[in-house]
Amino acid sequence: MHKTLSIRWSLIQAVGIVHSHPARRCKGTVHWPWQGSYSWNWNKGFSTTNWVKNAAEASQSESSSGAVSELFQDTLLREFAKMPVERIRNFSIIAHVDHGKSTLADRLLELTGAISKNTGQHQVLDSLQVERERGITVKAQTASIYYKYKDELYLLNLIDTPGHVDFSNEVSRSLAACDGVILLVDACHGVQAQTVANYHLAKQRNLTVVPVLNKIDIKHANPDKVCHDMQLLFGIDPDQVLKVSAKLGTGVTQVLERVIEVIPAPRVERNSAFRALIFDSWFDKYRGALNLIYVLNGKLEQGQDIQSLATKKAYPVKSISVLRPFECGVASLSAGQVGLIACNMRNSKESIIGDTIHLKNQSVSAAGSYRPQQPLVFAGVFPVDQSKHVALRSAIEKMVLNDSAVTVKVDSSPALGQGWRLGFLGLLHMEVFCQRLEQEHGAEPIITAPSVTYRLVLGNPKMIRQQGTDTMDISNAALFPDPSSIREYYEPLVMGTIITPTEYVGQIIGLCVERRGLQQSSVNIDEARILMKYVLPLSEIILDFHDRLKSISSGYASFSYEDHGYHLTHLVRLDIHLNGKPVDELCRIVHSSKATGVARQMVHKLKDLIPKQMVQIAIQACVGSKVLARETIKAYRKDVTAKLYGGDVTRRMKLLKQQAEGKKKMRLFANIRVPHETFINVLKR
Repeated sequence: MHKTLSIRWSLIQAVGIVHSHPARRCKGTVHWPWQGSYSWNWNKGFSTTNWVKNAAEASQSESSSGAVSELFQDTLLREFAKMPVERIRNFSIIAHVDHGKSTLADRLLELTGAISKNTGQHQVLDSLQVERERGITVKAQTASIYYKYKDELYLLNLIDTPGHVDFSNEVSRSLAACDGVILLVDACHGVQAQTVANYHLAKQRNLTVVPVLNKIDIKHANPDKVCHDMQLLFGIDPDQVLKVSAKLGTGVTQVLERVIEVIPAPRVERNSAFRALIFDSWFDKYRGALNLIYVLNGKLEQGQDIQSLATKKAYPVKSISVLRPFECGVASLSAGQVGLIACNMRNSKESIIGDTIHLKNQSVSAAGSYRPQQPLVFAGVFPVDQSKHVALRSAIEKMVLNDSAVTVKVDSSPALGQGWRLGFLGLLHMEVFCQRLEQEHGAEPIITAPSVTYRLVLGNPKMIRQQGTDTMDISNAALFPDPSSIREYYEPLVMGTIITPTEYVGQIIGLCVERRGLQQSSVNIDEARILMKYVLPLSEIILDFHDRLKSISSGYASFSYEDHGYHLTHLVRLDIHLNGKPVDELCRIVHSSKATGVARQMVHKLKDLIPKQMVQIAIQACVGSKVLARETIKAYRKDVTAKLYGGDVTRRMKLLKQQAEGKKKMRLFANIRVPHETFINVLKR
C-alpha cells in the first residue's frame, strides 16, 4: 500500500496535478504545467505522451457505465469550446411538484461523475435555504455534465426546474435554452395538474419529450395505470415510457441514453457572429450581476467586449465559467453551449432576462425566445422603520435580478410610509420571495395582504382627460374613484385545472361555486380520477383556495391555473369608519356579493386589535352611505359611584349623568389613536 501511494504521489508531483474533490468549487481556470505537450482531438481522442495516454485510457476504463473520471473531465474543460455541436444535448426536467425531479438530477450527476455518491447531501441543485426548509425547488438550476456513450463523449446541459404553478416562469425561461425535456411522472400519484401545464409548455416550443415514470420502487405504485393516463392525455405510447427509481438509481442509465438518442443537437451556427440569450442571472456582492447565457451563434472568449441589444451598453467579459454544478472557469464558449459570464453589470436594470448580447459594434437580430409572464398577485412591501428604507430597496433590487418575474413599483401609505408595490405569479411565489429577503439579505419587510389589479372603464370626461384614456388599472383601494365616474368594472380571471379522485368531486364543485367559479369541462381520466376546468376570479383563489382544496380532498387533488383575461363584474369600495371618520388605509376593493361577509370579518378583527380609549369607538364598514357591519369598543369608565355608601338613589343617578355628559363632550373633539401596530396587523397577511 505504501508503495502504491508513493508511486501515485511521485506522478502527481512530476506533472503538478492537484486532485481535488469534485464537490469543491473550482477557482478559475485550472493551470496545467505541461501546456502544449498534449492536445485533444474530438474526433480521434487524446494525442499526448505515453504515460498521459495510459492515464486517460485507464480513467475511461475505470467506469464502464459511461462516467468520465475527474482528472479526464478537468482536462476537457481546457478544450470546452471545441466540443462538436452534434455531441451536445440541452434538456430540462419538468414535472409536478414533489415528483422527484431533484432526486433524479442527483442520480444523473452521480452517474456522470459530476458529484461523488458519498457527499451526504441530497438535492444538490436545491442550494437555497428556503428550498431546503420547504422541500421544494423554487429556482431553476443548471449543470453541464459529460457522458460517454457508444465510445463517443457527449456534453449534457441539464436544467432542474420547479414544479409548483407559482414558479412556472422559471420553467418557461429554462425551456428557452433547451431542445428537449424529460417529462417526469410519479408512479403513485400519476399525472397531476402541473404535469399537464408543463407538457403543453414544452409542446408550444416544439421540444422533444422523453417520458419517464419515477418511484416504481414504492409498494402502491401503479405504473401500468399511469402509462395509460399518459397515453390518454398526451398520446404517449406506453412502450416508450421509461420506468425508473431515482431514489435507488434504477433505470437512470437508460434515461441518459434515451436523452442522447432522442433529443436533437442544438440548431446553432458556429461560423457566424457571436450572439447569445440571457436566460438567468443573480447577484454576487464581489462580481456584480452574473448572467447565465445560451450561445446561439459564434464564439465568446474572455477579454472580449460584449453589448446588450436592449440597453446598448457595452461590457468587458471578465470571466467565463460553466456550472458542473459548481462553478469552474473556462477560456471560451461556443454556439450550443450554456455558460456563466461576469462582465461588471451592477443591477437588474442592466441585466435583463430574455435580452440578446453580442460583440461590441456588431449588428445582430434579437433572439426573441423568451417572454416573462405577467404578475397576477400584488402586495405592498414596506420597511419596519423608514430609516431602513435604503437597505430594503437594495435588497429588493438584488432579489429582482435573481427573479425576473417580480415587478416593482414605488408606493406609499399614510400608515406605513414609503415602500413598494410588488407583483408576483402567486401566493407561494410571494411568500418565498419575502422569506429570501429575510434570509439572504437580513431585511425585515412588512408585507400587506395580497390583492389583484382591477380594470375600470371611466365615464367621467374630466377624468378621461386627466388619465389620457378611458381605462384605468387599479390595485390600491385608496385610489378607487367615485362610483359615479365609473361606467364598467372588470376583474382578472384564471383558467384553473383540477385533477381529483372521483369521491371528492361533489365537495370540490361546491368550493368552486362558492368562489364564483364556472365549470368549462369535465373529463374522466380513468375510473378513479377526473380532470375539471373552471374559470375562477383571481381574487377568490390567491389567499386560501389551494389550502381548502387540499383539505377537502385529503391532499389528493392538484390545482394549476393560467391567465384568462378580464371579465365584466360589479365591484365596490369597502370603507372603514371610526366614529364616523373614514380611514383610507383600511379600505379595500371587493365584489358586491362578498361585501357583507368581508365587512363583518373586518370589524370583528378591528375590535380585537384597536385598544380601549377614553371615548367609545364605533367601528363601521360601509359601502357608500350604507353601513354593512358595526362593532363598538366601550370606553374606559371610572366608577364614580364607588365613594357612595348609602343615601337616596338620585345621588347615584346624578353622578352617572355628569359622567355621561363629560364623555359626550370629549367625543366632540377627541382624536381616536390607532397604534401603528394595529395598521400593520390589519394590513399584513
